[in-house]
Parts: sequence; C-alpha cells; structure tokens
Amino acid sequence: MRRGILLYGPPAAGKDTITDVLTELDARYVRFARLKIGKGNTKGYRMGTPEQLAALEARGDVIYRNERYGNIYVVDQPGLENAMEGGRIPVIHLGQMTGMRQVSSLFTAHWVRVLLWCSKETTALRSPQRGDKDTAARLTAWDATEADLAAHPQTQWHLRVDTDATAPREAAKRIDAIVRTASSDA
Repeated sequence: MRRGILLYGPPAAGKDTITDVLTELDARYVRFARLKIGKGNTKGYRMGTPEQLAALEARGDVIYRNERYGNIYVVDQPGLENAMEGGRIPVIHLGQMTGMRQVSSLFTAHWVRVLLWCSKETTALRSPQRGDKDTAARLTAWDATEADLAAHPQTQWHLRVDTDATAPREAAKRIDAIVRTASSDA
C-alpha cells in the first residue's frame, strides 16, 4: 500500500523543519512539491503556469487547489504518482481542512494525518525569522486555520503536536513511528 503524510497547521508551525528532519531519519520521506502558480518563494514548489494548471484541470488531474497570498497551490495526480515512485513517502503541507479531505479521499494511499500547532505569537516570531516579508498575511492565515480547525472538530488525527513545546526531532520521530506501525499493520 502506498503511504503518505499530511501535515496540517498554521504558517510557521514547523511543517518545513519537521519535514527536513523526517528526510534525515529515512530517505524514503520526501517533501511533496506542490505546483505553484504565482510569485514569491519558490523553495519547495514546482513553479507552473496558468496553462499547465488548465491542462491538469482538463485531464481531471487536480486533486486539490487553493489560493493564498495571491498564488494558486495545487496537489496533482501526476505529481503524487511521481512522489510515491520507488516506495517513497511524500509529506504534504496543507493549511486547509478541505485539502486534507480531498487528498485523502481522491488519492488512494494510507495517509498519516498530523496536526502541527503553534500559538499565533509564535507564528508572529517565526515568520520574519524564516524570511517572510508578509507576516501580517501569515497571521491572517493563522486565524483562518484556527477557524477551519474549529469548524471540523470530528477530524481524526493520528498525532497532534504542539510545536511550541515539542522539538522538531521529537515530533519527526513520533511521526516516523506512526508511519512504521501503520506499515507493519498493512
């Protein structure tokens, strides 16, 4: 069975950092590079064009798309197929519950769902430290993420991590243990 990890949380909750530690723990973990149509940060994305997005949509290959910070972000079928080749385990970063639902229901795999959380104050501190030039927009996204989470209290998480109180290596080890347990149960 194909496997993947869905990391959900507000901006600066530690998704990048924890993904980096996961890739150090096991080379099978790979950050899923979402397709990004827009500008700004290119690290961790496959930069695309509106024409590429239209072609994916025409083929029915868009699993999830969202707009934030003036950009379009896409989780696509071909991208996920490629990310899972050779037994790799993609780690997808999401900030919307709709994305969590769509990826886990439209792409067959065993998805480990992890909630990474930090306080709004922590996002305000971490955002400029990581080079964001739009911290105010990140704080607005934090509010939206909190409201989205509150609107979905029934969501089943394999793990919840308070990144204000948990070191990235510890969080990654917990996630890895869940993935390994799920793999042995399959």
